[in-house]
This record gives sequence, C-alpha cells and structure tokens, in this order.
Amino acid sequence: MTINVLVVDDSALMRKVISDILSEDQEIRVVGTARNGLDAVEKVERLKPDVVTLDVEMPALDGLHALGYIMSECPTPVVMLTAVDPKSAERTLNAFEYGAVDFIQKPSGNISLNIMDIANDIRLKVKIASRVDLKKLGFMEEHVNSRENAEKKQHVPAAKAPEDTRKKHFSNQKILAIASSTGGPRALEQVIPKLPGNLKVPVVIVQHMPAGFTASLAQRLDMQSQLRVCEARDGDVLEPGIVYIAPGNYHMEIVQKNINGRTSEVVSLNQNPREQGVRPCANILFKSLVPLYGQNILAVILTGMGADGADGAEEIKKAGGKVIAEDERSCVVYGMPKAVVQRGLSDSVVTLEKVSEEIVQMLR
Repeated sequence: MTINVLVVDDSALMRKVISDILSEDQEIRVVGTARNGLDAVEKVERLKPDVVTLDVEMPALDGLHALGYIMSECPTPVVMLTAVDPKSAERTLNAFEYGAVDFIQKPSGNISLNIMDIANDIRLKVKIASRVDLKKLGFMEEHVNSRENAEKKQHVPAAKAPEDTRKKHFSNQKILAIASSTGGPRALEQVIPKLPGNLKVPVVIVQHMPAGFTASLAQRLDMQSQLRVCEARDGDVLEPGIVYIAPGNYHMEIVQKNINGRTSEVVSLNQNPREQGVRPCANILFKSLVPLYGQNILAVILTGMGADGADGAEEIKKAGGKVIAEDERSCVVYGMPKAVVQRGLSDSVVTLEKVSEEIVQMLR
C-alpha cells in the first residue's frame, strides 16, 4: 500500500530535499508540498494525505498552530521537523499534546544541508506514523486541560525534597525503571504526574529522544508532578522521590560508589555505541540495575517502536523483579511492550491510564 505524504517547510530547498528522500522509497509517494502552515491546512483538506511532515518554525502560521487546525478539522498523522534549541524543544513537546505522532531533529538547524544523514530515519518515521491509530494520540481536550491545570498549580516546596535533604544519601531498597519511545512523551505525562509525592523509591527513565530535548521534557514533567523530575547528570546520587531522565545521546547506567565512606547508587553516563539502534538504551539501564537491586526492581515498558527493554526485562525477571507492560489498546506504537508480552515477561498488562495506579500497587 502506497503512503501518500504532504511535505511542509518554509524552505524551498528543504521541501525538495525531504521530498526526494521520501520518494526514494517505493512505498512512499509525495502528493504535495506546502510553504507554510496556512498552505498546509488547505492542502491537507484537499489532498487527504496519509501522513504530513510538518516544520515547527514557519511564517504566516507556524507548525504548532497548523497542527492544531489539522487535528481538529482533518485528523492526519503528523511527524514534526524541528531544530535543536530550547524554544523549538518546548514547541515540539507541545506538539505531542496536539496529536503529533513523532518528531525528526534536523541535524543542523532549520536549513540542514546534511539532512541526508537522517534519510532512513525520516522514511521509517513516516511509515510508522501511517500505521498509528489517531484515537490513541493525546490531542483530546481533556488531556490538554489537565496539563494546563497542572502548570497553573502552585508548587509548595514541601511537596518535594527540601534542599538540605536532597544532598543526603538514602538507602534505596526498591527502584522504578521506565522505558518509552514513540509516543513516550505523551505517555510519561500520563504516568509521572499521577505518582504520589510520597513515593519512597527513585525513578529512572529512558525515553528515546535526541540531545537537547530531554532537559525540556524533564522541566515539563517537573512542573506537572509532585515528585521532583530532572535530567540525570553523571555522578547524581539516587534519592527516593526523584525522577531521573537519561539525557539524549547518552546511555545511563546505575553503579555503586563509595562516597564519604558510604556505598551509594550513582548515575553513570557514557556515549558507548548505540544498542538496538538507540542511545540512550533501556536494556543498558535495566541490566545495570540487576546486580544492585535484584528482586526489588519494578520495570515499566511503555509505547515505542522496536524491542528495546525486553532483554533487560528478562534479566530483571530472572532476578525476581517485576515488569509492567502498557496494553496494546492505549499504545501509540505497540512495539516495545509487545516484545515483552510475547516473551512472557510481563507480570501485569494495563492501559496507559492505569499504569501509575499499577505502579503504586506493585511497589507496596
């Protein structure tokens, strides 16, 4: 089946390059291009493409507002194209709330002469987007309102660890580890803010995102959550009630170090070769936890393409730990959880809305 794509970018050069990249695949046909958001909205309604690639930064009507119109008037799977800077990262995360399936990071800004370096990634993400059930995307009014309410919430300092206690090491008996990929930012916003502020375990997360985006994701989740959420730094000592997100382009492992005469669990970052085609890799994180926490690990596998996390989940299970997998009914892409379920590694399979409740129950 041919996938019809509309390419939207304010740069004529980028429209041509992206169209050529997509057209190299016999399963993909570029049915049109648009130079800005207004042009895109009109052509989506007229051409009825299967997928839209949509630039974030454009004149007349930018990508985010165009996405809003598309998803409300003519719902279509959209893959965002974005540069790497704090403003673009924030807009990209907003795009997930309005229904974007995924995003592609331009290698070198808005005019990326080296975009051919990610040609395969562009084609793959377009193909994945064409298979997504739009009903599973997070552009529902209820979800947007819940985020706005969370951001308006006044954070009381006592709801998070006080500054003086954050510097102390707590003896960690249990740990919660989460893996997600395509559709993950939206999924994490459905899970982390629902966890109670008195959660007595550290939380470590691998979300497949490039460098420059995980810091914005951590800040956003921090604003919405009772728990403190941060982008992990090399040498961070794990503390209960704090969520550590692996930074983009770095594998994250947890190791033990002697700090002031006391054994502590510490974040260790590296840029070793990609595994499963990704960095950070959930398998690497999960496997590093096994010798330290054993049966006290609770792993959660959320939506995502591929099978990252399954090998690590198998080692966690062998050590006596537990695994929760997101149910196919709520997954944007049923890949990573499917690999876990098919291998018989899941102790529980629940829809996204019930994941946080299941976490609390299984940590008791």
